[in-house]
Amino acid sequence: MPEKINQIVEELKTLTLLEASELVTQIEETFKVDASAAAGGTMMMATASPTEEVEEKTEYNLMLDEVPADKKIAVLKVIRSITGLGLKDAKELVESAPKIVQEGISKDSADEAQKQINDAGGKASLK
Repeated sequence: MPEKINQIVEELKTLTLLEASELVTQIEETFKVDASAAAGGTMMMATASPTEEVEEKTEYNLMLDEVPADKKIAVLKVIRSITGLGLKDAKELVESAPKIVQEGISKDSADEAQKQINDAGGKASLK
């Protein structure tokens, strides 16, 4: 592939879905083409209308949904390690489930914390 095309492709990789959608719309208007018809199914994902909000979720809230009575201590230990809360505060959080444990955390952190809570016997979800 020529260097100019490689540069364009590398630049396209940095676009968000919303930016890619706007780019496709601009190309269609400028060159009077229909990208979805020309490319078959491959371009259809990128041709969302500009009025649609296409946003990748980057922050998650970790929710403690349920704690069985016999798993309370194990879940309490996990909550303390995840949040850094003291014993009293962590106990109140566990006893008041369903409750948000952490807000605005990354997908990886949220997945790991959810796994730890579930492994300890509690039920957690991501919002």
